[in-house]
Amino acid sequence: MKIILVEVSKVALELKKPFVTALRRVTHVNDIYVKITTDTGLIGYGEAAPTTAITGDSEGSILYAIENVIAPSIMDMSLESYELILQKIQKCMKKNTSAKAAVDIAIYDLVAKKHGVPLYKFLGGAKSKIETDLTISLNSVEQMVADSVEAVSLGYKMLKIKVGNEYQKDILRIVEIQKAVGMDVLLRIDANQGWSLKEGTFILEELKKYPLNIELIEQPLVAEDITGMAKLCERTIYPILADEAIFTPLDVIEVIQKGAADLINIKLMKCGGIYPALQICAIAESYGVECFMGCMLESHVSVTAAAHLAAAKSIITRYDLDGPGLLKSQPLAGGATFNEQEIILNETPGLGF
Repeated sequence: MKIILVEVSKVALELKKPFVTALRRVTHVNDIYVKITTDTGLIGYGEAAPTTAITGDSEGSILYAIENVIAPSIMDMSLESYELILQKIQKCMKKNTSAKAAVDIAIYDLVAKKHGVPLYKFLGGAKSKIETDLTISLNSVEQMVADSVEAVSLGYKMLKIKVGNEYQKDILRIVEIQKAVGMDVLLRIDANQGWSLKEGTFILEELKKYPLNIELIEQPLVAEDITGMAKLCERTIYPILADEAIFTPLDVIEVIQKGAADLINIKLMKCGGIYPALQICAIAESYGVECFMGCMLESHVSVTAAAHLAAAKSIITRYDLDGPGLLKSQPLAGGATFNEQEIILNETPGLGF
């Protein structure tokens, strides 16, 4: 079974509400879909999300990387040697992780379909459903409280609170949201690199004065400040989740060995797909560090892939896979079922598209 065709297409997707973080404000996304066809007619699907503020990958760079570098490097290769294909995807060019992820996902879709099983079972099959949080965008205190109350009314038990702008107001945002939604709702605080070490230390110390149900603090400092992250880990009782600081498996080793995080956030668009994500899982597991499965502003194609990986590996214990829930529509039929906070994995082969 050989690869005979790799096709790419652009998909414009509108968000239900503007997505606002300390790094960017987004009202719609333009993602790239990949369709790989074999000589037997089997088809695999993948997706890339341009996120220049984080990965550096733009719509144009993703299209060029797939069409002119990645696709030619794997053409006519046999799925019987799929690991060689996955390695070729990673080695054929530097960086360009989102483009690599899209093709990697499509290959895993094909391989699982070839074996006649859903991808999560092919990867290990730990569980068939998982529960995600919902992201509350960075806005005024009043707007964030209203959005949080609405999310809880829809059944969400975990909220990911975007902060990192006006650090003293961040404290008020967190406190007022918890007061409004109640102590049964778990808060995950995501600063998106928005604090300095001094600000982060002050904020996390102040938060200890209030009745709060905070599970973790995500990427409080700039990604390059591993030393600062390690200092903050020593100073706070809250677990620190490394996100933008983690792209490669080697990043995981550095962050863990330097004590710069308690948890590792895996995103397929950052690491380059499922193949390197599995390496990250193995490294984290060898250190006894749990992983968190996240996503960018992606549709249900790549988020279905992330959900299958998350469900397959027991070292991945927390999930932030709300991308499809933030979009007004999904352009491709099939995949996992995203029922607000509950994600039910498809039992059809591959990713189910």
